[in-house]
Amino acid sequence: WGSVNTADVMIAGEEASNVPVQVIDPTFATVPSACKSAGVPENDSLQALGANGILGIGPFAADCGGACAQTGSSNPGMYYGCAGSACQIAAVPVPQQVQNPVALFPSDNNGVIIQLPALTASAAILNGSMIFGIGTQSNNSLGQAKVFPVNSSGEFTTTFKGQTYPAFVDSGSNALFFLNTNTTGMSTCSNSSGFYCPSSTQNLSAVTSSGSPSQTINFSIANAESLFSNRGDFVFENLGGPNPGTFDWGLPFFFGRSVFTAIEARSTPAGTGPFWAY
Repeated sequence: WGSVNTADVMIAGEEASNVPVQVIDPTFATVPSACKSAGVPENDSLQALGANGILGIGPFAADCGGACAQTGSSNPGMYYGCAGSACQIAAVPVPQQVQNPVALFPSDNNGVIIQLPALTASAAILNGSMIFGIGTQSNNSLGQAKVFPVNSSGEFTTTFKGQTYPAFVDSGSNALFFLNTNTTGMSTCSNSSGFYCPSSTQNLSAVTSSGSPSQTINFSIANAESLFSNRGDFVFENLGGPNPGTFDWGLPFFFGRSVFTAIEARSTPAGTGPFWAY
């Protein structure tokens, strides 16, 4: 919760000017009740967030595009206009919404690559790279990566045990969040809400697809409470949790592969975004 301000964003020699960004400020106004119902802890301080800022990486240039620019019931209510403690859902033109700053760079602005090394056990930290641009420099070629176009919701499909589900890729999720106990056969944890706790590590596979391209993804899910028992580790390659009806290919998906995110309406050597490639 906070206000939208503009800032100049400078990262590794790239610069975007006057970028609308969210500035967290818990004293800005009373948080609307609709924004309190997500059921997740508030990260409205430096200590709680654990970072000075977050760079959101996705296939779209603006926060929620035309949906948030509309008035009426179709507006998803991600933006509010406040007068004192009274806040109402606001229609915000696309250029004034929080932006993906990469799309505003003067060059290397058609997407990003996230590269993280393979992980065979839990770790305290994991260092990797984020590379700006796709096919614009010698270090950001698509190579043999398969391209998976996404729909207007940023989704493609994943087939698991013969059933197909909507899916998306998200490095901001700390685990693979997918389906539920009835579908996966894995029980959830008693003391670690939101995660799976199978009695033994489960070796699984699923097929990601978007039209003709498809790729089998092999992955495993371990007992989350056993993983968390090592207090010094924060990165896990086999951490998973439920997400009914959907596949969220979170951070473990990125280990050991280059994951490309192409931004909507931007040209790349593999066609126009939005798409993921890996």
